[in-house]
Amino acid sequence: MQQSSININVHLDANKVPEQITWSATDTSADDIKKAKAMMLAFWDGAEKSALRIDLWTKDMMVDEMADFFYQTLMTMAETYHRATKNDELGNDMKKFAKDFYHKFSEQQVKQNKV
Repeated sequence: MQQSSININVHLDANKVPEQITWSATDTSADDIKKAKAMMLAFWDGAEKSALRIDLWTKDMMVDEMADFFYQTLMTMAETYHRATKNDELGNDMKKFAKDFYHKFSEQQVKQNKV
């Protein structure tokens, strides 16, 4: 059986706040370690019927980057859900929510910048 590994390293400051997130994977064309400002990792525990997750972001993650990250993650989740279930209606509902979320964020940013 073939095995693949993903390695994640989180560098913390003295207060245990993430300063840097790096990752690498064995089955990728990129040999070097990649940096990330944020990550979301989720596992499904079938026995407990619950999601286990790790959400981390670094101190230098900006609010607009967080909105982009969430928008892209929500869109990816919608695509994954649609591919797995073939449920057009719910997949499209999830995409609509993601677009509405990003639109509302953008409107809030415009309002804040006018002040």
